[in-house]
Amino acid sequence: MLPSQRYRQPDSGAVLAALHKVNAACGYLPEAEMRKVAEELGVPLSLVYSAAAFYAIFSFKPCGRHRLQVCEGTACYVKGSTGLFGFLAEEYGLIPDATTEDEVFTLKRVRCVGSCALAPVVRVDNDTYGRVTPANIASILDLYRKG
Repeated sequence: MLPSQRYRQPDSGAVLAALHKVNAACGYLPEAEMRKVAEELGVPLSLVYSAAAFYAIFSFKPCGRHRLQVCEGTACYVKGSTGLFGFLAEEYGLIPDATTEDEVFTLKRVRCVGSCALAPVVRVDNDTYGRVTPANIASILDLYRKG
């Protein structure tokens, strides 16, 4: 039997639905759970990993209580999102794909959040903040640190 004959084509959206379920339960995608998804759906593990790696919502390691996303789309880049990354690194020791020592925030780079008119844009969990500057990002983060 050829390797490609061992697998079946999953139902449309089944891989993403399974990844969302694992992510909701664990807060990230543990390797053992990814293997279980591949086995249950009858798909190659590489397909599960490639789907997970494509979307910024998924993480392969545990995250902080809040996901901090800084947009790097063209409008946000031009309007200063790189300065936000510099500020976060300098003030909080936070670099992309890392979590603060107190495990409150995990920083993610995202390519576009669809709010270009508000550039530069920062998202914390499901909340979107526009025209963010290094001067006002600290007050945004304080809302979540205290809450």
